[in-house]
Amino acid sequence: MISFGPRVHKSPYFDATLRYGAKSFTVYNHVFMPTCYSSLVEEYWSLVNDVTLWDVTCQRQIEITGPDAFRFIQFLTPRDLSRCEVGQCQYTVLTNQDGGIVNDAVLLRIAESQFWLSPGDGDVLMWASGAAVNSGMDVKVFEPDVSPLQLQGPKSPHVARDLFGDWALELKYYRLKETTLDGIPLVVSRTGWSGELGYELYLQDSRYGDQLWERIMEAGRPYGIAPAAPNTIRSIEGGLLSYGSDIALTDNPFVIGMEKFVNLDQDHDFIGKDALIKIKAKGVKRRLVGIEISGDALIGSNEHFWSILSDGQKIGHVTRCVYSPRLEKNIGWANVAVEFSNVGTEIVIAMTDEERPAAVSAAPWMKPHIKIPPLD
Repeated sequence: MISFGPRVHKSPYFDATLRYGAKSFTVYNHVFMPTCYSSLVEEYWSLVNDVTLWDVTCQRQIEITGPDAFRFIQFLTPRDLSRCEVGQCQYTVLTNQDGGIVNDAVLLRIAESQFWLSPGDGDVLMWASGAAVNSGMDVKVFEPDVSPLQLQGPKSPHVARDLFGDWALELKYYRLKETTLDGIPLVVSRTGWSGELGYELYLQDSRYGDQLWERIMEAGRPYGIAPAAPNTIRSIEGGLLSYGSDIALTDNPFVIGMEKFVNLDQDHDFIGKDALIKIKAKGVKRRLVGIEISGDALIGSNEHFWSILSDGQKIGHVTRCVYSPRLEKNIGWANVAVEFSNVGTEIVIAMTDEERPAAVSAAPWMKPHIKIPPLD
């Protein structure tokens, strides 16, 4: 438990999450986010076998509109967005003047000059607002009344079909559609942070939060739906990185393996372009790598960055790690000096109470599920 107060926002689904058994919360983007209903492992099996519903209002949307909306969005990211169509989503990395990663976000193009950024933990609204001040561009940057849920798991297409009809099955990966459900205004996208099939449902009127939650749970009961939190096990397995843990402001896209989201040859200017050109030419000193840790199954995950040693010297740190029930091994992500980043390199993890041998591993361990199979 944590203390609740008005300084931190409650989501439109907050009361529903309590009714459905949320027993712990964290503060993410100044919003209370449930972190557990049953257990990490139980929720993992619900996610990979059935379907789960997550309150992720903490992905506080940033809306950018105006005549220069596209030019401004492009100014915030090194990814070339010239092919991003209305109704499309794109994963983006946001960089500062030094090439450091301010955050990562899913970009949704709602209309020709209307964009949403759905970010990780961090004050991206303040950063984007500051970037707009002296940009000379005609844009508005603000937080709309939008509260996302995630519907995730292999049976999520069944639930989405029952809620919205066959178009939910035909919606392509990283595409979106504006719709209504029982008069509730929504944007539905084929996105999510689970590595499984899934959707995000962006409620556009917070007054309907409780009604929407119950409507989805009702539709999901025949498929074994369970309330859940973003799952650490599945995200690590699938290489879904977490800002503040696997990604930091001191990292740049080349350290994190995000080169494919950086286009240095595009005509558009963006924040950090000159810095990233120099970084690419010089090369990086660190890399984010997968690791496998020997020994008994880890209980929970690391509460702080464990040091990584080689010959007694610190050469990096563990960002996140966990025991995978399907792989039956301890896996994780680590930020290490580049000379220790090759697969098979042996290292030592200095945990809180012990040291364990480990090795750099090929990762991710499980690729995300994208294609919806034919439904019964």
